Amino acid sequence: MGLKILGISAFYHDSAAALTDGGDIVAAAQEERFSRIKHDPAFPSRAAAFCLQRAGLSAAGLDAVVFYDKPLLKFERLLETYHAFAPRGFSSFAKFAPAWLGEKLFIKRRIRKELAAIAGPWGAKTKLLFTPHHLAHAASAFFPSPFREAAVLTIDGVGEWATASIAAGSGNTIKPLREMRFPHSVGLLYSAFTYYLGFRVNSGEYKLMGLAPYGDAASGRVEEYLRLIKKNLVSVKEDGSLYMDQAWFDYSAGLVMTRNAAWENLFGFPPRQPEAPIEQRHCDLALAIQRLTEEIVLKMAAEAKRLTGLDKICLAGGVALNCVANGSLRRSGLFRDIWIQPAAGDAGGALGAALAARHIYFGEAREPGPGPDAMQGALLGPEYSDEEIKAALAGTAVYKKFDSYPDLCAETARRLAAGQVGGWFQGRMEWGPRALGNRSILGDPRDAGLQKRLNLKIKFREGFRPFAPSVQEERAGEYFEQAGPSPYMLLTAGVAPSRRVTLPADWSALSMDQRLYFSRSDIPAVTHLDYSARVQTVSRAVNPRYWELLEAFRARTGCAALVNTSFNVRGEPIVCAPGEAYACFMRTGMDFLVLGNLLFEKKEQPAWNS
Repeated sequence: MGLKILGISAFYHDSAAALTDGGDIVAAAQEERFSRIKHDPAFPSRAAAFCLQRAGLSAAGLDAVVFYDKPLLKFERLLETYHAFAPRGFSSFAKFAPAWLGEKLFIKRRIRKELAAIAGPWGAKTKLLFTPHHLAHAASAFFPSPFREAAVLTIDGVGEWATASIAAGSGNTIKPLREMRFPHSVGLLYSAFTYYLGFRVNSGEYKLMGLAPYGDAASGRVEEYLRLIKKNLVSVKEDGSLYMDQAWFDYSAGLVMTRNAAWENLFGFPPRQPEAPIEQRHCDLALAIQRLTEEIVLKMAAEAKRLTGLDKICLAGGVALNCVANGSLRRSGLFRDIWIQPAAGDAGGALGAALAARHIYFGEAREPGPGPDAMQGALLGPEYSDEEIKAALAGTAVYKKFDSYPDLCAETARRLAAGQVGGWFQGRMEWGPRALGNRSILGDPRDAGLQKRLNLKIKFREGFRPFAPSVQEERAGEYFEQAGPSPYMLLTAGVAPSRRVTLPADWSALSMDQRLYFSRSDIPAVTHLDYSARVQTVSRAVNPRYWELLEAFRARTGCAALVNTSFNVRGEPIVCAPGEAYACFMRTGMDFLVLGNLLFEKKEQPAWNS
């Protein structure tokens, strides 16, 4: 029997719990999926309860509980920062101090109390451990990877002091080599632009990334913005390290990210207000900071290779969710192989904390297994049987049960090929921010009108937001310039040139909407403006049910890909339980829903009043 370790991340954003048993990752989930509060920062009591229930454990059965950072070091950083910026930081200090003095400094007591409430008294053998934030990220990236040794690059906003770090992973060890410290941070730099362009920090960064391809590189404005950023805001060194002039930013001591008046004078326009129309200058600034981020990531990766001499790299931290930068790194050829933790943000710290304790604190050996990695396809959350689904929806839904899974796939493929959009709910919920075919909304990628319909009628979100394709792993090369598997939707690749449509001569003169709805390939619903796509490759060995649905769609249409977007609407977490999936289905323009082996037709359902 292996060590049973519960990892926890909490109290900032994306709280989560993860449980390991020896060499197995038994369960992992974010608290938001249970509480229904997006990016929930609260103690992950429901997620921890699920993990323990999945393993059949009480608190007394755990060998260790591990928290994903060092609270006292973080408190030290906050105090030193507010002192350095005094008196300007008083308003921010007044906001943070009560929470820290009231409970965060007494986090040991809080963890013991919360866990005892859901899982009973602690055992005498159960240790309570704390791991540095960036070590938790690094452990989440290296230990589940398929590599025996690799460079490990962690890039995020900030942990205790570190904002980026380089380490070397080998066997059951992770050796820190280089660290960049607050207030200089790639993650905070990107978040500052997220804020200035009208999106929410710590959740809207992927919107900024999706907006960037609408920038007009030919106009010269993108290059001018880049010049202004490098001249005034940030100095980028050859090793990827940064110096950010704090006269332009307000995150260290204030309650917002940027000195708006100074930025307005620099870029020539005020901060965009949330929900305000998006203009070309917003797109151009988004492209400028995206290009700078890619430049920094590539320089940091080159430094990691120089320091380690290794030809494989693992990535974690919130910036590792920037799939465009990840795609650039893969295409650079700098490393022979790359692996990214699917829950690269703070949620993944829970898993990393557990793995760091197992291998580093307890010294357990690590042997990469025969599969693609140790993550089980990131399918680590709750699952529901057909009987549980029926019980959850008793008296409220009309469905048809399929006794043959191939027949269910054939019927689903028929509907998708006919232009319908369906919810697809199967097996264990995904770990991380991406739907990977178990809590997904699906459509036909050949449908030129699908992106608009999905965004406006089903997801209720900004029309510019792109959608990702799922494609059978063995056929990915037929559709994308794919240099290897991308199971977790964390890498972009170009659509195959043979599938592209030539852009009109007046392309740059077209409006944003005209460019958005111009069919750029024969799979237009998943082709972004720059001919890229955020690809998920689906392995038959890892997720056979989803692969079989793709096969059924290929058999009917000749296309081995589907549009795959997360099963949720704007502002809500991805659905976890059958009742949430049904409610989302009924409140949106989805045509049908598949829960397990049950198919629900929209027009056959009783009136929905919730």
